[in-house]
Amino acid sequence: MTDTPAPFGVWDTPKKILVILPHPDDPEFFCGGTLAMWARAGHEITVVLLTCGDKGFNDETTPDKFTPDQLCAIRHDEQRAASAVIGAHSVHFLDLEDGYLVPDLTLRRQVTRVIREHKPDILVTCDPQNLFATYGLNHPDHRACGQVVLDAVFPAAGSPVFFPELLIEGFAPHMPNEIWCSLTSSPNTIMDVTATWEVKMQALTHHKTQVGDPEELVKRMRTRRTTDSTDENPRYEEKFRVVRYD
Repeated sequence: MTDTPAPFGVWDTPKKILVILPHPDDPEFFCGGTLAMWARAGHEITVVLLTCGDKGFNDETTPDKFTPDQLCAIRHDEQRAASAVIGAHSVHFLDLEDGYLVPDLTLRRQVTRVIREHKPDILVTCDPQNLFATYGLNHPDHRACGQVVLDAVFPAAGSPVFFPELLIEGFAPHMPNEIWCSLTSSPNTIMDVTATWEVKMQALTHHKTQVGDPEELVKRMRTRRTTDSTDENPRYEEKFRVVRYD
């Protein structure tokens, strides 16, 4: 195992990329520019979300307008529309309850099953060690998701002696070559996503229950350029902690 910078996400052959994150809109917010770039380079992207974001209410989507089940259904549609813009191949939901994710053995088994089912070359999740975010405290689901995904990768996903019942179900061991942790405070890989930042913003506007005024969202996202940018030549980056197994 090595823990060194990846070669900027450029591979010689098409890769199967599996994204496992907790909520709808997480793929776009955390790494939408990178995913869009990979999709346009010919890689196959599958998105698996652990919840449907059924507690993702804000001022415009209050519980008196929608029930959690109704919001869940709406967010399914929003995520599929956003993923289509990004260029993802497919989207799946485990539909666990938003806000209550715990990286226990039950969830680890479920995530191990997902990894063995989709057999990715590249696995994308979020950094479980990131307690703080630009907006304040990082959501506990983000940390729980990252923790359970990493725990599923090693030692369970590639070993037949962990969760042997999955072998009976037909899910043979599989080990990804690279794990990309987004939303990290300890990056070792920085992706220049200037070319796909507009795609990322377009995808985010499909999350209507979450973003409020789409024009304000786009305006805010355009301020997230690098410090060496200029008005004439803005530049955007997404950062990851990458672990490689090869």
